Amino acid sequence: MTQYMLSVHHDGTEDFSSIDEATMQKMFADVDAFNTELQASGSWVFAGGLQPIEASTTVDATGAEPILTDGPFSESKEFLGGFWIIDVADLDAALDWARRGSAACQGKVEVRPFQEEPS
Repeated sequence: MTQYMLSVHHDGTEDFSSIDEATMQKMFADVDAFNTELQASGSWVFAGGLQPIEASTTVDATGAEPILTDGPFSESKEFLGGFWIIDVADLDAALDWARRGSAACQGKVEVRPFQEEPS
């Protein structure tokens, strides 16, 4: 089994405040159903949605004193909105879960394997 991160990305042009309540509630219900299915399959490790990018703080402790900066590490239109960590047999299984997750959350999902532990 291999662990993968399925990350939900937003392109920054999306205006979530303009989504009507019924559409938003359907999306929440679809993601909840997806999460329930993923958990029931035994592939779920954990997942989480993230606060808006403006809530981030960047920490740079590479120098003599750590520097804390309000905001994201880099200026970009794109940002990570949330993720799932799954444990599945192979990339094909991860891609299938990503397809279903993308449909549920109405967003693009990147599939990325974790590094394997050295033997």
